[in-house]
Amino acid sequence: MPQYDFSHDVDRSGTNAIKWTMFGEDVLPMWVADTEFGAPPAVMEALRQRLEHPVFGYQADMPALRETLARRLAARYDWQVDPAWILLMPGLVAGLNIVTHTVGEAGDGVLMTPPIYPPFMHATTNFGLEVQHAALAARSDGHILRYELDFDALERAVTPRSKLLLLCNPHNPTGRVFTLDELTRLAAFAEQHDLIVCSDEIHAELVYTGSQHIPLAKIAPELASRMITLYAPSKTFNIPGLGSASAIVQDEALRNKLRMTGFHFGMISNALGYVAAEAAYREGDEWLAALMTHLEGNRDFVVEYVAAHMPGVSVTRPEATYLAWMDFRAVGLEDPFKFFLKEAKVALTNGTDCGPGGAGFARLNFGCSRAMLTQALEQMSTALGNREKVC
Repeated sequence: MPQYDFSHDVDRSGTNAIKWTMFGEDVLPMWVADTEFGAPPAVMEALRQRLEHPVFGYQADMPALRETLARRLAARYDWQVDPAWILLMPGLVAGLNIVTHTVGEAGDGVLMTPPIYPPFMHATTNFGLEVQHAALAARSDGHILRYELDFDALERAVTPRSKLLLLCNPHNPTGRVFTLDELTRLAAFAEQHDLIVCSDEIHAELVYTGSQHIPLAKIAPELASRMITLYAPSKTFNIPGLGSASAIVQDEALRNKLRMTGFHFGMISNALGYVAAEAAYREGDEWLAALMTHLEGNRDFVVEYVAAHMPGVSVTRPEATYLAWMDFRAVGLEDPFKFFLKEAKVALTNGTDCGPGGAGFARLNFGCSRAMLTQALEQMSTALGNREKVC
């Protein structure tokens, strides 16, 4: 396997990166979910070749990308997808908005499982739909947090106005990879309540040893007429700024409705994004394997560091993603985002942005070098220690 270097962070100054410009040069940005690593060599080479052509006009469909993705889904998950089921979209968040705008009307309810990726809520309220929260069930084993689908909470949250279930699997921010049993029960719940299901599976390829991603659409054929799967290379291969995603929709009528709404939003638009996605899916696996080894080491380092140096703090041990969800309530932090930004010069994702129950929590992005991760954790630990001395 070629050697890939994940021990050094790429200098991103001058790239207009929101992650590095939001809070100032003296703040370590451990918040927004992109990583500090360059894209795979295959992606860079494909982009260089495309840049040899001087015209970047409006894009038509890209059959090669749809076919490559279909083969990849079959190889990784034994999920047989017809390339005709795949709609290309300009990003996953755009996909969430297209879905909610297509299937819901003002006043309809949208079920989701907080803590949750904030754009889930935004995509719902953007079009006057009602957010219906069914919080994940949390349990703690020492300093380790674990979350599971709470089916009692789902039954309490669903109403006759409920139209759509937004699932995030693997889950952001908790890092859960839902089991076959959980997904089977969820499919039965959706069928019972006549819900359209949109499953955000953007982190599907960032799964650690001991877990296996299962596409909901694969194991729930009864949902074929009401199932939308959103998939994208952006988190896996660190190309979110290139804007490429896919909606996998078996039902032709539902697919055509999404296509018409999507064209209204300029769905087919990014020449470079689609070129990068096809190259990543086709030639990026060796790079990805090396990345996962590095990220798994970082994941374990976070868990071990918190146990050793942050008494009273709990953290998830993610089964996927490069995101750790941290609970600071036991050490008396009501707003850890504000505290660590001011006292540690570390920017985290504010837990309150992730829905009900997020107060006292924060999300940490460990998709970086071990040196940068260590520095951030040390600054956080020092700030907590200084706070205890004052108290």
